[in-house]
Amino acid sequence: MTKEQARKQISKLRESINRHNHLYYVLDSPEISDAEYDRLMRRLSELEEEFPDLVTPDSPTQRVGAAPLASFNEVRHSTPMLSLANAFDEDEIREFDARVRKLLGDGRSFRYVAEPKLDGLAVELIYEKGILVVGSTRGDGVTGEDVTQNLKTVRSIPLRLRPGKRGSVPSLLEVRGEVIMRLSTFRELNEEREEAGEPLFANPRNAAAGSLRQLDSSVTASRPLEVFFYGVGRAKGVKFSSQHDVLTSLPAMGLRVNPNFGLCGTLDEALEYYRRMEAKRDKLGYEIDGIVLKVDGFGLQEELGTISRSPRWALAAKFAARQETTRVLDIVVQVGRTGALTPVAVMEPVSIGGVTVSRATLHNQDEIDRKDVRVGDTVVVQRAGDVIPEVVSVATSKRTGKERKFVIPDKCPVCGAGAVRLEGEAASRCTGMACPAKLTEAVFHFASRRAMDIDGLGGKIIARLIDAGLIKSVADLYALDKQDLLKLDRMGEKLAENVLASIDGSRRTTLSRFVYALGIRHVGEHLSRVLAEYFGTLEKLKAAGPEELQAVPEVGPQVAESIASFFGEKQNLTVLEKLFANGVRVSGERRAAGRAGGKLAGKSFVFTGTLERHTREEASSLVEALGARTASQVSSKTDYVVAGKDPGSKLDKAKSLGVTILAEKEFEKLVE
Repeated sequence: MTKEQARKQISKLRESINRHNHLYYVLDSPEISDAEYDRLMRRLSELEEEFPDLVTPDSPTQRVGAAPLASFNEVRHSTPMLSLANAFDEDEIREFDARVRKLLGDGRSFRYVAEPKLDGLAVELIYEKGILVVGSTRGDGVTGEDVTQNLKTVRSIPLRLRPGKRGSVPSLLEVRGEVIMRLSTFRELNEEREEAGEPLFANPRNAAAGSLRQLDSSVTASRPLEVFFYGVGRAKGVKFSSQHDVLTSLPAMGLRVNPNFGLCGTLDEALEYYRRMEAKRDKLGYEIDGIVLKVDGFGLQEELGTISRSPRWALAAKFAARQETTRVLDIVVQVGRTGALTPVAVMEPVSIGGVTVSRATLHNQDEIDRKDVRVGDTVVVQRAGDVIPEVVSVATSKRTGKERKFVIPDKCPVCGAGAVRLEGEAASRCTGMACPAKLTEAVFHFASRRAMDIDGLGGKIIARLIDAGLIKSVADLYALDKQDLLKLDRMGEKLAENVLASIDGSRRTTLSRFVYALGIRHVGEHLSRVLAEYFGTLEKLKAAGPEELQAVPEVGPQVAESIASFFGEKQNLTVLEKLFANGVRVSGERRAAGRAGGKLAGKSFVFTGTLERHTREEASSLVEALGARTASQVSSKTDYVVAGKDPGSKLDKAKSLGVTILAEKEFEKLVE
């Protein structure tokens, strides 16, 4: 391919990708699948790698990849990003309307534009000749922080503007908006942080702000942020007559606005909008804490002017508080389906946003210690959307001296097995594999296809078996008979026979499958195979201490402690004995090692995505036969990452660590 051919193809790819971004993020009407979109991006990346001098700052590939910053530079806003005066009920909205009408005088008619007041982080983006050149936070309204490379990772932000409904791209446009994080994303992020032992974000706004203010843009890119634009600063080459004109013009340029804005010709219509959005707030999927009313015409806004640091022509009308104060009566521990012990505050009932709340999560011991929550404390509790109520802070000034500190027990409150908190993790977890709190999950995992492969034993049947008291651990599966199964609802003879046949067929299994089936924390399918190959028998694995376990490739201190704790728990040893007593037989295994002098001896491979000509198992066997080993996660010790179609986050991590990345064809050449 010549350079000119590449230039034309790159231009077409960028145009196509930008169009599909506009359809997906602004118009909410995608035309292609995610896989097809990824193929377009991959082809563009390949061409830009081959012709690096054709890469431009507005290319879709430039959203991620800039080197981490040492600190943020300051950006001075050309026109201040003003704060708004607040109203907290309908009477105060009426007072605002009366002030506006008095200032305008002459009984002039006007209308309001009403918009949801998003609870996120305000930003300003500057486009020159349609290209995004600077992005900054609001800061103090006069000066913000330069977060350009982070904002480029937000996919709903265009790197290049479209011509718009006026048919041209403005030579200069300063646009203001709010970066938010959806509630579902917020919950997932906090779950990941809890797993990793990192501090939790208090709310979606803090999560959005913390994600955007990262010195490493790859961290921002890993957190799905969104933006809604609501206003403009300076503009050249385009003129707007009103706020409504702005909101209807920005989407045509590729700048997404919140679709819930409305025009209100009267005060009554504005109040109705306020009530409607308050009723709708829990259905939006993201946080709003009120509405914003703006006098629509820019001429009228200029006439009304500003006072101090807020405009006379706009108002933030807040909804009822989502936080209240109450007292902690007790702290109890709940055990989740994965065995995580979660402390919960039992409180004097309090109404928050129309819902009576009497329990709130305290997350983990670190959060209890950080907030210093004690039994008897007066606390601030918040409830947001469908997020579980949580304790935000403690009113330490109201302490009497009778408050009691709380420490999560080292025994599971449900089954009495040891509760272990592994290094680097935030949660303590029950180590008992027969714990009633996590029995359904444990049995489902044990019976899954890649574990003991008990076909026909799905979640509904497992739940019925547990509810009927027929199984109290996975070992009881092998003591079931036909009459036991026929006691269950909707269980016919044929189905009962098939389930029993599948259970019976699983009695003989390999060590790697069996270890995986046990559900040991941090021991997945791949590591189960590594352990089986290293130790050869279950007895040797059971007897291994933490130091011996750490000698196994890919086993670090955290995983070693998890394995040792599992086999050190008496409850688990009892279940194992019962499994063997009920006829389960585990065959030892040790795969023949790859050639010690093989061409890939000592190298480590990680596979991500779908390979076209090899299964993951075949590819692993190829490199292992040449002396290499495979791993499930990318680390600084990884030599090669082989990337197939639709690679996941492993590819991003490999890029950030500078690990060599191979396409499938390159991989095949390497192992020829």
